[in-house]
Amino acid sequence: MGKRIISTLFIGSVALTLAACGNGQSSDHLPNPSPQAHVKEAAAMESVAGSYKSLFQNSVFLGDSITEGLSFHDVLDEANVLAGAGKTAEFAMEDIGDLTQRNPKHIFIQLGSDDILWPTDNPREYSLAHYAKLIDTIKEKLPQASITLLSVTPVTPEAEKQEPRYKNLGDYNQGLKELAAKEQIGFVDLAAIFADNPHLHDADGIHFRAEFYPLLLDLLKDQVK
Repeated sequence: MGKRIISTLFIGSVALTLAACGNGQSSDHLPNPSPQAHVKEAAAMESVAGSYKSLFQNSVFLGDSITEGLSFHDVLDEANVLAGAGKTAEFAMEDIGDLTQRNPKHIFIQLGSDDILWPTDNPREYSLAHYAKLIDTIKEKLPQASITLLSVTPVTPEAEKQEPRYKNLGDYNQGLKELAAKEQIGFVDLAAIFADNPHLHDADGIHFRAEFYPLLLDLLKDQVK
């Protein structure tokens, strides 16, 4: 899984070069990066990834498959990510023992993308009740840790069309914000990331490419200083 971000960005740079050629720019007039330039670019990106790992070394991100992308794309080490596909606020209670053993100073929770699809009469109410229980348990087990809730990330219009329940994301995030205020913990709305970077989604319109995760951590870096 190492260096996925570097590989992704390198491939992206190649794609941009090919696109320029296809737009009528002769390759004779394009700069030809030397192997040394590519090595420097890769080293720079590895340094950036290393700085995030250092900055969040005392943090754990608890969440679902979207959160799991942090370790999958090698932005953070697996020790700092406790997440998996299909995780809900209810199922995350199973990770309390593991979370306690890791004993982080900062805990970021990003759940809800699966919760709003839960087959119950009121998924929002059901999920937020379990979310509150999860927060209270973490406070009991790790009273010195700071806790920050992250808003559920948006999906593309195509994904929402295929699954209309994603239209409830805004209402769910409002519930998260109110829950954070009630529990007196942090809340970060991730909407700002997508306002400036509208093309971060992966092919399914729900998950994200590697480029999303450094932007996420950049938004959260002040929470751990």
